[in-house]
Amino acid sequence: MSSGASPSASHPHAPLDILLLGGSGLISGAAAATFLAAGHRVTVLSRGQRPLPAGVEALTADRSDRHALCAALKGRRFDFTADFLAFDAPDVEMLFHEPYASLGRYVMISTGQVYLVTDRATPPWREADADRPVMPEPELGTRAHNNWVYGTGKRRAEATLRALRRSHGVRGVALRLPVVQGEADSSRRLWAYLERMLDGGPVLLPDGGQHPVRFVYVGDVAAALLAIAQGAPADAPEYNLAQPDEPMLRAFLERVAALAGVEPRFVDVRSEQLEAAGLPLTISPFSGPWCSRPDPSRAAMEWGFHAKRSEEYLPSVVRAHLEAPRGTSHPDYEHRALELELASRLTGA
Repeated sequence: MSSGASPSASHPHAPLDILLLGGSGLISGAAAATFLAAGHRVTVLSRGQRPLPAGVEALTADRSDRHALCAALKGRRFDFTADFLAFDAPDVEMLFHEPYASLGRYVMISTGQVYLVTDRATPPWREADADRPVMPEPELGTRAHNNWVYGTGKRRAEATLRALRRSHGVRGVALRLPVVQGEADSSRRLWAYLERMLDGGPVLLPDGGQHPVRFVYVGDVAAALLAIAQGAPADAPEYNLAQPDEPMLRAFLERVAALAGVEPRFVDVRSEQLEAAGLPLTISPFSGPWCSRPDPSRAAMEWGFHAKRSEEYLPSVVRAHLEAPRGTSHPDYEHRALELELASRLTGA
């Protein structure tokens, strides 16, 4: 399938009963809207703390509470389930080891972090690269450790799903995603760059931004879920979803700046210079070792999934960020004064 077309418009499908575990996030919100637009019946299970789209049936339960989950789903039958809340093996086990509901075909939203925690894997990663041994556990309390915990947890969740496919015939697949770009993104990662460009000051780019980046557009993830629900032959245990292009970060941000109508002033900085100045690498959220670059060729080859290139989705995403800027800054914008001081020393300005 091509992500540029509406599958429901060209291939009408009988209404399906869809369950979304988590329904108010960037991806789950887009998925709910996509399924509704295709004429399907959508039920969202969440803790009920955020509003849901009109037309969605709401089930309220804490995903981690087995009894609440069982009570909410008891006796329900669904044709397709998308799980945005599975972060470790017990999350998957809890769904399938209790005979309280029929979940239909199941998709777990996973992450490219499963590659980042492997030992000596080289990007761009193909699905089999996640089978490598796990890297040593980083120092407790570090950013690396937090990312390691997330990636290893997702690996265990995926392993549990693969085991259930073999032992119980569960029709399950994991979709591994890199950083997701979207109009309603609340992570503020793209906004971190836009806010710095818009304040008129220089933007520090670790190592000059001369490293490739790979993302995926949220609408393409939603389209992939719809395609699988409607019968796309995604039969392997895992698939990467990602844009086909891998621009250098600097080139990607230059395109963002052009769309925002600003002239950015990028200043190259080495990682060790940031550290010496007391600045975290996360002032540039798309820099460093914890941004994954999965290879999407298996999904393209096996079920015709092609995500948009960055130049196709960026105009809409940048426009949305400018028209409805984040209510708060990216967390590391609090270091802006130190950034400007370092930029001044580096440029002699």
